[in-house]
Amino acid sequence: MGDESIFSALSEVNLEIHKGEYSAIVGPSGSGKSTLMHIIGLLDKPTRGKVIINGHDTARLDDDQTSKVRNQFVGFVFQQFNLLNKLTIKENVLLPVAYSREKLDFDPEKRALGLLEKFDILSKKDSYPNKISGGQQQRVAIARALIMNPQLILADEPTGNLDTKTGNEILKLFEDLNKEGITVLLVTHEPDIAARTNRQIKVLDGKIVEKYND
Repeated sequence: MGDESIFSALSEVNLEIHKGEYSAIVGPSGSGKSTLMHIIGLLDKPTRGKVIINGHDTARLDDDQTSKVRNQFVGFVFQQFNLLNKLTIKENVLLPVAYSREKLDFDPEKRALGLLEKFDILSKKDSYPNKISGGQQQRVAIARALIMNPQLILADEPTGNLDTKTGNEILKLFEDLNKEGITVLLVTHEPDIAARTNRQIKVLDGKIVEKYND
């Protein structure tokens, strides 16, 4: 059969994300942008090349060390919210703490309640995800992403399931978080959303390109 069946999601990608950036990976469906995000967030390993975080080659990390970096360095926000309906809002926010094996230098419950207050959903702390609106669910997801004090937030199509008004409110939250010093990287197929960031990383057919068409 040869190698005709081999598919490369990404090819010849060379990318640096600097601390404090507010950037977007933008491209059409199937362009490889979500794969790129998964590799940056250590959800997937590249078959070739390296992922360097704070000067450290992540390929040298074992599974436990990779999980630790993923848990503490990066916070994830997804289009589908990925909340657990059997847990309360507060319990969902605290979920990453349960996966941490390190002694924390903060009070998790106090921080969770502070984040819920920050995002105007403290009154929903004992409710369940299926009892609140989509916009509220995404605020919970952002609070969960922030609970471990990450340096980087990766948000994959975070407004995809929201109406325009609510989506703009969520984007404003990301902008405010970036102003507080958190590095934010959005993944989107919508150029108008990408244009709200300070840097647009355009992906097409698995490669980073300057522009889509001449």
